[in-house]
Amino acid sequence: MLKRIMLGLIVFIGLVVMVGCGDNGEDATGGNSDTSDNTDTENTEGTSEDSDTASSDNAEESTYPPESLEFLVAAGAGGGTDNFSRTVQSMMEEEYDTTITVTNLPTSSGALAHKRTANGDADGTTLDFSSTTMITSLAAGQNPTGLDQVTPVARFQSDIMTLIVNPDKYENFDEFYEYAQNNKVTIGGTHASSPDAMANYSLKEAAGLNMEFIPYDEEGSVSSNILSGNIDGMFGEISSAQGYIESGEMVPILIFAEERLEDFPDIPTTADYGWDLTNGNERGVFVSADTPEEKVNEIEKTLKTIYDSEAYQEYAEKNYLDYREGWLGSEEYAKKLENDVELYKGLLENQ
Repeated sequence: MLKRIMLGLIVFIGLVVMVGCGDNGEDATGGNSDTSDNTDTENTEGTSEDSDTASSDNAEESTYPPESLEFLVAAGAGGGTDNFSRTVQSMMEEEYDTTITVTNLPTSSGALAHKRTANGDADGTTLDFSSTTMITSLAAGQNPTGLDQVTPVARFQSDIMTLIVNPDKYENFDEFYEYAQNNKVTIGGTHASSPDAMANYSLKEAAGLNMEFIPYDEEGSVSSNILSGNIDGMFGEISSAQGYIESGEMVPILIFAEERLEDFPDIPTTADYGWDLTNGNERGVFVSADTPEEKVNEIEKTLKTIYDSEAYQEYAEKNYLDYREGWLGSEEYAKKLENDVELYKGLLENQ
């Protein structure tokens, strides 16, 4: 019994000594453990630096688009601007795993959409999809939202304007031209101060024709009135009447372009007649003017990825949107819009 007690005391004393040595920073061999401590410190510092670098890299990566977005469309359903927005919607949702709500606001030539964009959150979650109607209505004094209240992010389309008629009335432009010199013709289009209206006024002025413009709220109404014979023709893009053109119910007779189109080589252009009329209908994306420049750049980069995609280019080709380069970045687009406002103001003053 005494031996067991003595043996236990010896073991206990040995453990105390070992623990005491450990607290003094020595290893079992009596060596100093500073090297081990320094190594741990260096590893910790290295991990911290790596973490800082990783955080910096992640900060540079774009976080756009967010999980949800809203597209405000300054036009009615079914038209060119609506089709454009919904095409981008599906591509962006698939590419970036985000959810997008499309809201059509055609009231007052889309002025409501621009007002909501200008007054909305400047965080890039609301995008305004608009056509040249935004600029023509601004030039006409009918759009209360100026270019100082919104920021253009990118232009996607530079669509070509076309005079389209019912072939039962006119077989070609020469026939239309001869009739309109001495008789009033009625031409339809969307909205009173739209690119369609500007095309009507510019051709009327350049060619000296007796042309009256009749505005409609939607492209579908324009087409139905041509088919019924209520109006003589319409101004619009080829894509806006593509189905009717392919079926032969409508025909383009004059194209606002520098050169004849490959798909319509027999249709004359305004340049063929010596008229400097080539402006069409542009479509682009806008955000609130208060949106930070960094965020605008992020959105522009994201939209450029969509624009350059094979899927979008196929869409553009299918809808005759590839005759002209569509893309303009934020700064170039802003300059183009400012020039167009002055151009259309001058045209409207002569009406």
